[in-house]
Amino acid sequence: MEIAVAGGTGIVGTEVVRVAQQRGHRVRVLTRGNRVDVQSGEGLDAALEGADAVIDALSVVTQSARTSSDFFTRTTAKMLAAEQRAGVGHHVALSIVGVDRAPHAYYAGKLAQEQAVQSGQTPWTILRATQFHDFSAQMHRRAAVGPLHLAVRMRTQPVSVIEVAQRLVDLTEAAPAGRARDLAGPHEEDLAEMMRSWARHTGREGWMPAIALPGAFGRAMRDGSMLPDDDAERGTVTFANWLASQPQR
Repeated sequence: MEIAVAGGTGIVGTEVVRVAQQRGHRVRVLTRGNRVDVQSGEGLDAALEGADAVIDALSVVTQSARTSSDFFTRTTAKMLAAEQRAGVGHHVALSIVGVDRAPHAYYAGKLAQEQAVQSGQTPWTILRATQFHDFSAQMHRRAAVGPLHLAVRMRTQPVSVIEVAQRLVDLTEAAPAGRARDLAGPHEEDLAEMMRSWARHTGREGWMPAIALPGAFGRAMRDGSMLPDDDAERGTVTFANWLASQPQR
């Protein structure tokens, strides 16, 4: 199978490429380094010629709902149009559990992405997954005020990036399925404690007071809106398993 991967150099995309290649698929990574710009559409027609499927694992670093929505709407439209011209038969998109219950900030863009995929002409599959284990490290970097790092309150059920990548490739190998079963980690965790555990493990000692983010998005983080429903598929790798595998400083 010929698979094109958008965001193939990111956290999830790198694993998607690795898993797909291990299974014997021919993979094309849609990046500017390969002369493909998914925002402008430049190079997409040539990159998708002969491709059987596209996996969209793109992300953008922003907490602006407008910036996120503009990015995902634009890139999805460019890819879907190029897929139609190339005759691609399957568009697989990675989204996030709870985007419809918390359509704020970055999540607003992911919801817009889902809507664009659903209204497009390419047969599609959307996989919603929960936050990844290394969300703890990402938030440690972001939630800092000078030398002080803050521990953000959030109910989450983190999942392994590798398990998400494996599931994306599984879905790509199958027929388009619409909304696939959500994928989450095995246990609910407290993000503030995850952040503190990651900091201790990596030698970043210091007081980390817990804070609640303001506004509707902050409330959604705390009230369980971003947790999976009972029928979601569960991964097997716990946060403790993942943390033990991380290098210590």
